[in-house]
Amino acid sequence: TRSHCGTHTAEDISRLTFNPDIQMTEMMRLRVQFLQQRGQKRQDGERLLKSNEHVYRLDFSEQDLHFTRWNIHMSAPGHLNIIATSQLWTPDLTHLMTRQLLEPTGLFWKSTDDDLIQCYEADAQEFGERIAELAKVRK
Repeated sequence: TRSHCGTHTAEDISRLTFNPDIQMTEMMRLRVQFLQQRGQKRQDGERLLKSNEHVYRLDFSEQDLHFTRWNIHMSAPGHLNIIATSQLWTPDLTHLMTRQLLEPTGLFWKSTDDDLIQCYEADAQEFGERIAELAKVRK
């Protein structure tokens, strides 16, 4: 599965690619493992990484972005739910809390009998616009 967030600046169209963040994924998996080993539960409102989830990073090269469209490629049928944090988050200092997540999420899916990627268009559009807004505060 590859995901791109299509945005454009005043001058031209850019493609922002979600890059795997192996170190962040591992750090979040260690948090889950730590809680399991000690028989503890997550903190109230804490968002833990599920076993089938991975962390990706989106680097902003420009700050004045306007979202245009998603470009999702899925090699097999299934669901892809993109969840983003609404602020700079450092897992070595704090746990990820659900209040830090953008809503709505970007939900995409591909059926076994269809080559087209489906989504809830209004939610996907709003989610993309919110990601573009993040570029204004982060570079």
